[in-house]
Amino acid sequence: MTAMKRTRSNGTGNGLNGTRRAFLGTSMGLAAALGTALPARAGEASKYRRIPRGGIGMHLYTMRDVLARDFAGTLEQLAGIGYATVGVSGRHGNSAAGIRRMLDAVHLKAVLEHVAYDTLKGSGLPQALEDLHTLGAKWPVVPSLPGAMHTPDGFREAARQFNRIGKASRDAGLGPVLFHNHGSDHVVVDGTSLYDILLTETDPHLVGFELDVYWAAKGGSSEPGRYFVRHPRRFPALHVKDMAPDGGFADVGSGTLDFAAMFDHARVGGVKQWLVEHDTPADPFATARNSYRYLAALRY
Repeated sequence: MTAMKRTRSNGTGNGLNGTRRAFLGTSMGLAAALGTALPARAGEASKYRRIPRGGIGMHLYTMRDVLARDFAGTLEQLAGIGYATVGVSGRHGNSAAGIRRMLDAVHLKAVLEHVAYDTLKGSGLPQALEDLHTLGAKWPVVPSLPGAMHTPDGFREAARQFNRIGKASRDAGLGPVLFHNHGSDHVVVDGTSLYDILLTETDPHLVGFELDVYWAAKGGSSEPGRYFVRHPRRFPALHVKDMAPDGGFADVGSGTLDFAAMFDHARVGGVKQWLVEHDTPADPFATARNSYRYLAALRY
């Protein structure tokens, strides 16, 4: 595991520390090797780059405890903080139509929903896609793969299924199916990362990725943002989750991950949504406020 020290979190700093220089050097080298064009880095202008307000969202797993008590009220408070979008993860007894009504009432937009792998690869796929339309969302997301599939052959089978699911999603007028990673997905077997199997053996038009930057770092990727350069336009959504010094979870901006460096080439990666997540927040609303404040102020 490698944690990265944060650099700029607002527009006041212009220097690049060693970690940031190493990241940029690595990214540029990868781009040169792969023939990938990167946007120009004008030092004077870079400090003005910011996350679009419409791209700052909350993955609702963070808020699961308070959602279970008051779904509509929780959405209202998130909208009041400034969030524009949400990723749906658990409906807490509500229908897709009911959640859509609550979202519309507070001017929030669902952009994706986590749906179990077995549901999407089985007979539940058509209904899951219909529900995404009802929610007004774009992407079905596989949140994890069964533990028994964590082998190269298992991930190759998942890649075949993802291509099929992604085609059905595209045919239904939605976006590609996305995969959400955990640390175990970055295990290296016989010199190959399981995660890389999915990246290389799926059709980029049909399959994308919701990169959880915490789990990518925890799983052994010292620079999760390198994926943006290696695999352009395949990461429409991120889980923005910070790492505490002890390796646990932290509010975004309060931990050790260098989000400014990580997001330098987010545009190359195709990132549209930065979804806040904290797996075990002591106070979900405090986490929501702290994390939103950081992302809204971030310059990179």
